[in-house]
Amino acid sequence: MTASEAVATASAKLHALEAALNGVVRGKADVVRMSVVCLLSRGHLLIEDVPGVGKTTLAHALARSVDCSFHRLQCTSDMLPGDILGVTVFNARTGEFEFKRGPIFTNLLLADEINRTTPKTQSALLEAMNEHQITIDGVTYPMAEPFMVIATQNPVEHHGTYPLPESQMDRFLMRIRVGYPDTASEREIVRSATAATAPDVKPVIGPAELVDIQRAVERIRVDDSLVDYILAIAEQTRRHEQLALGVSPRGAQGLYRAAQAMALMEGRDYVLPDDIKRLALPVFAHRVVLNQRTTLITRSSEVSERILNEILKLVEVPL
Repeated sequence: MTASEAVATASAKLHALEAALNGVVRGKADVVRMSVVCLLSRGHLLIEDVPGVGKTTLAHALARSVDCSFHRLQCTSDMLPGDILGVTVFNARTGEFEFKRGPIFTNLLLADEINRTTPKTQSALLEAMNEHQITIDGVTYPMAEPFMVIATQNPVEHHGTYPLPESQMDRFLMRIRVGYPDTASEREIVRSATAATAPDVKPVIGPAELVDIQRAVERIRVDDSLVDYILAIAEQTRRHEQLALGVSPRGAQGLYRAAQAMALMEGRDYVLPDDIKRLALPVFAHRVVLNQRTTLITRSSEVSERILNEILKLVEVPL
């Protein structure tokens, strides 16, 4: 099979995955595509929006569409790190200590309403998300392959939430918002609502097949001029007068990987400038931090996206 044939085969499989997700999350084709791009990029996904718009439904559907192990955590204020990672207990029968694995030992982990748990518990995910391993009592345990954290959160203005620190936000490849559906899609949602159950999605891709496609993403060609384009956007975020913290090298690397995944989804073995422009906001917006003066006069999420849109207009697009 040639490289172009392999790309076409992978693209067809991914379109089937998209179709399955669009059957559950109605009227949100762009949101679904971004979710699949994040999965292919070996990244972690943060879904942020107000309650009731389908954040958990999207996360459930994405997890169930891949024939992998899946665990769901309902995050609460009294949750402890051991509730995620696992605990070491004494076995009276054997006279030895044994490690009881927590729900993080899975392929896809859904952390629902992640900002309702404390920063101490949130930080339990950092090592797994960044290094695909966790260390307990001096012993390192590798994560399963593939491994992805899908987290949902309500806006921090809501009661009983803890804002995610910058180090945690930077571990998420993308932050997306579902938003309210259009009238036609909402009509379908209302008519189809029979019970509060998890979405009925049949697996479309197996774990080995997903890993193969993730490796294929890494072979998508990216011209040097496009790498310079990514770096120029990142550099502008570090110089902007309204930003106290710009995009990290991890963020620039994430945009590179996501652009490769977008190209593969669209049946190409090369990245276009439009791929980068389309992905810049979901990959970069949650990584920048506004300075104190700007934060006092406006909502941080809205102004971050506005600043990035301004930067995208200023940075010259390679031909």
